[in-house]
Amino acid sequence: MDSGSKIFLIVSLFIIMMGMGLSLTKADFRRVLQYPKAVLLGFLNQIVLLPLIAFGLIQLFDVSNEIAIGVMILSACPGGPTSNLVTHLAKGDTALSVTLTAVNSIVTILTIPIIVNFALGEFSSGEEVTSPVGAIFGSLIVIIAIPLIIGMTIKNKKPQVAKKMDKPVRVVSTAIIFLVIVGIVIKESAQLVERISESFAIVITLNVLTMLVGFITAKMVKLKFKEALTICLESGNQNGTLAIQVSSLINITLGFPAAVYSLFMYFTAAVPIVIGVKRDKEINKNKGLTGVN
Repeated sequence: MDSGSKIFLIVSLFIIMMGMGLSLTKADFRRVLQYPKAVLLGFLNQIVLLPLIAFGLIQLFDVSNEIAIGVMILSACPGGPTSNLVTHLAKGDTALSVTLTAVNSIVTILTIPIIVNFALGEFSSGEEVTSPVGAIFGSLIVIIAIPLIIGMTIKNKKPQVAKKMDKPVRVVSTAIIFLVIVGIVIKESAQLVERISESFAIVITLNVLTMLVGFITAKMVKLKFKEALTICLESGNQNGTLAIQVSSLINITLGFPAAVYSLFMYFTAAVPIVIGVKRDKEINKNKGLTGVN
């Protein structure tokens, strides 16, 4: 990836994460103490189970080392801002989704370098590969911690300004995600069919399986349906743009699984959205019949 593309990607992620910060308040972090079970389970699903599931799928699927490393990088990333939007559309617990995204985004500043280092050591075919742990850590500080702090500061000091900025930043963030994916597709157009065919099965399986695991584990610990649906979507909607940025610090071709994942995760998310909306309508209908407000 040339320097211009890298700068664009860094600026893009900075804007996306600042947009997330514009929606965060102190209450989003206090929620960790108010709903410890839901937050802890969401944390474990995304930080621990997701990389373990990804590693297991790599053993099952016949993929190249590049795809394997790319899948591990993707699994190490937190949920993206789109997980909050998808949760809102599904009538899930949006506040819990925002809290999980914020907490996991901060924690992954430490865990992403560890998982990337493991993946490079595990899937580099015996080649001596130097893991850019320092570069990855520094990059994550710049594109996660700093913009989150800036966004939260604006939200808390100038709430009216944050309110005016929120919608434009969300629109720009969505456009940026689209442009990043298109850029990857154009750059790899010569090997497009081969890379999609090799990545598709494993990333879709990862997406669907992590959503199922998220929902099932939530119901196992007796969380409410809205909380279970939220953990389901938070576990299955990774920050593909961040995965592409981390990949670019090593080899941009490692970002192809993230690009494929980012394109198709919206289609799989449609299922829990439909289920959530249908259940919400039934609950509201029953409330209307019984006269409950």
